Amino acid sequence: MMTLMMIKNCDTCRRARKTLEGKGIPFQTHDLREDGLSAALLEHILEHVPVMTLLNKRSTTWRLLDDADKADIDANKARELMLANPTLLKRPLLDTGDDILVGFRDGDYDNL
Repeated sequence: MMTLMMIKNCDTCRRARKTLEGKGIPFQTHDLREDGLSAALLEHILEHVPVMTLLNKRSTTWRLLDDADKADIDANKARELMLANPTLLKRPLLDTGDDILVGFRDGDYDNL
């Protein structure tokens, strides 16, 4: 079964969820804010998505970080920040079992 990793109050995540429901595709949800992000789950995601691609620098969470946290960001520091602040991940993330699709735009789920 596919897993939609999301945040409930995110408009893009809601659109992704409605699209999956509209296509009749079975899926489960994992709310990154409520259910959290384990190190194992993050590593699973990073097997499919490069860490710097996964880091959402346009998020409110990123903007609220101290400048020291944002300075000289590298892969290890990005991992640490995402584990401490799961809302730093780009979303929604759709784990299809074979791949993880990052973000959602109309047409992204057409081939599922």
